Amino acid sequence: MKNVILEIKSNVLVSKDIFLMRLVGDCSEIKNSGEFINIKLPNKYLRRPISVCDYSENHVDILYKVLGLGTKDMTNFTPGMKLDVLVGLGNGFDIKKDITPTLIAGGIGIAPMINLAKKYNELGIRPNLVYGARSKDDLVLIEVLEELTNLYLCTDDGSFGYHGNAIDCIKANNIEIEYYYSCGPYRMLEALAKNYKNGCLSLEARMGCGFGACMGCSIETTNGPKRVCKEGPVFDAREVIF
Repeated sequence: MKNVILEIKSNVLVSKDIFLMRLVGDCSEIKNSGEFINIKLPNKYLRRPISVCDYSENHVDILYKVLGLGTKDMTNFTPGMKLDVLVGLGNGFDIKKDITPTLIAGGIGIAPMINLAKKYNELGIRPNLVYGARSKDDLVLIEVLEELTNLYLCTDDGSFGYHGNAIDCIKANNIEIEYYYSCGPYRMLEALAKNYKNGCLSLEARMGCGFGACMGCSIETTNGPKRVCKEGPVFDAREVIF
């Protein structure tokens, strides 16, 4: 973990209530897809934990959806503004070099899948990606995803792609899952863990500190209580007790 000051390079609306922000500065502490950063917002007591969408040593991209006052304030942040950020938080995804993985994302859970897909592309592997959302307006960066993955889209209301949820889409397309990486709504992750054991889940939780001191984001696992911010956010699918 490292506390740094990052400057906003861009903050762009990419779909209804969904923004893509680029922060520049020292991001060398970010090591893996699936990690998160924790942003200190003006006039807010708690930092906001947000998944890393993409990164290099000198920038980090985050994808965020307006869900409360903090993210609403973020939509008004302009290029040149500087933010106090904790980077290099959490344990990310473990890259497996001898498989063709299936990435499964729901809603804003698509964020960490972008860098993960790039990591596999660098190994000469084009992963499958099942990406579901409530409606067409909640699907973002589709052109980018099509370049990186074998993309399967689905929506709950049938407004785009397959009409149904991610698991239904997997079954309808006869997608063989050798190993999967997932991030999205709690119920989606629960259903995946029950149907497919060989994979991992990236969980969300309300956090106090974001680095393991307060224990506020603890969950129950088969190996006892674990902290989403420290031992997670990525857990083995067979480990999490729902």
